[in-house]
Amino acid sequence: MSKQLNTNIFRSNFAQNAVLVGGASLLLSGAVWLFMSDSRMALLWLIGALFGVTLYHAAFGFALGYRQLLVHRDVDLVQAQVVMVAVAICLFAPVLASSDILGQEVVGAVAPVGWQVAAGACMFGIGMQLADGCGSGTLYTVGGGGSKMVFTLASFVAGSFWASLHMDWWLELPSWEPVSLGETMGWPQATAAQLAFLLVVAVLLKYWARTPSKRLRRLWPRDWQEVMSGPWPLLTGAVALALLNLLTLVTAGHPWNITWAFTLWGAKTATLLGWDPSTSYFWSGDFQDMALHSGILEDVTSVMDIGIILGALCAAALAGRYMPTLKIPRLTVAAAILGGLAMGYGARIAFGCNIGAFFSGVASSSLHGWLWIASALLGAWVGVRIRPWFGLKN
Repeated sequence: MSKQLNTNIFRSNFAQNAVLVGGASLLLSGAVWLFMSDSRMALLWLIGALFGVTLYHAAFGFALGYRQLLVHRDVDLVQAQVVMVAVAICLFAPVLASSDILGQEVVGAVAPVGWQVAAGACMFGIGMQLADGCGSGTLYTVGGGGSKMVFTLASFVAGSFWASLHMDWWLELPSWEPVSLGETMGWPQATAAQLAFLLVVAVLLKYWARTPSKRLRRLWPRDWQEVMSGPWPLLTGAVALALLNLLTLVTAGHPWNITWAFTLWGAKTATLLGWDPSTSYFWSGDFQDMALHSGILEDVTSVMDIGIILGALCAAALAGRYMPTLKIPRLTVAAAILGGLAMGYGARIAFGCNIGAFFSGVASSSLHGWLWIASALLGAWVGVRIRPWFGLKN
C-alpha cells in the first residue's frame, strides 16, 4: 500500500493544484523578497523561472538529443539546438559589440582554449549520458519531479567542488588565451562565419538523418492550452531560450550559466563541515572568496538555478505531470551519481557546461565553445556505450 501511495499520491487534480499553488507562492514570495533589496536579482529570479518553464514544456534535452543523433540518427533535438544557437548569435552580436546596454557593462562567456576544456567537456559528455541529463536538464527535471535527478544534482555539486580543488593543476596544462571571434575578426564577420558554419552543420545533419524531421515543422504552439500545458514545438523552445539568454545578458551583464552555482553550493557545504577555503588556490580568488562569504541569494547563478527548478515545478503541475516516484533501480541510481560526478568535475575544469560553455560561449563568439561541443560529442559517444552496463537503454 505504501509503495502504491508513493507513486499515485500526485495523480489527483487536487494534488497537482496544491503543488502549483505551492510552487507559485515560493516564486512570488522569492521575487518580492529579492525585489526589496535588489530589483535586478528579482528579475533574474523570474527569468530563471521562465527558463524552467521553457525547458520543461519544450522537453529541450541536450543529453537525449546527442544520444538520438549518435544511436538512432534522429537529428530533431540537435537541429533545434542549431536554431537556438544561431538565433542567440544574432541577438548577442550587437549587444556585445557595444560592450554596454542601458548604462550596464556586458561581457560574453569567453574562456581559454586548452586541454582542460577538451578533457572536461569529454568527461561531461560521458556523464550526461549516464545521468540522462545535462546542466539545465538536471535542474528542470528535478523541478518537474524527476526523483532520480536529485541524486544527479547532489553528485553534480560534489563533483564541481571537487574539481575546484584541482584547478591549479588543470590551469597549468597547455592552453591559448581566450579567443573572441567577434573581437578578433570584427562582429559582422564573426557572426557571418559562425552562421555559415551552423548552416553547414544543419545540412550535414539533414543528410545524416534516417528519416525526415517531423518535430521541426511548427514554430508556435497551436493554442493557449498548449502554451500553458505543453508540449511546445521544439522551435518554440529554441527561440524562447535564445531570447531569455539575451535577457539574461542585458540584466546580469553576462550570459546564462548554470554550474558555477553548483561549485559554490559544494564549497559552502564543505565549509560547514570544517573545510578551510584558504588551503585552496581556486577559492583564494577575490570573486570566489566574496561569493563564499555572501548569501546564496546574492549570487546571480544560484538565484537563476533555483528559479529554474521552481519554474519547472509550476510547469509540471500546470500540465498535471508532477509525479515523483521513490521506486528507482539501484543501477540507475549508481549511473545518476557517477554521471553527476563526471558532469560536475568536467564542467568546472572546462569553464562551463552545455549552457555556459557551449550555448553562451558560441553565442559570445568564444572559440572555446566550439572546442567544448566537439569534445562533449566524443564523450557522449563513449557514454552511450557505457549505458548498457547500468541497464540503461539507448
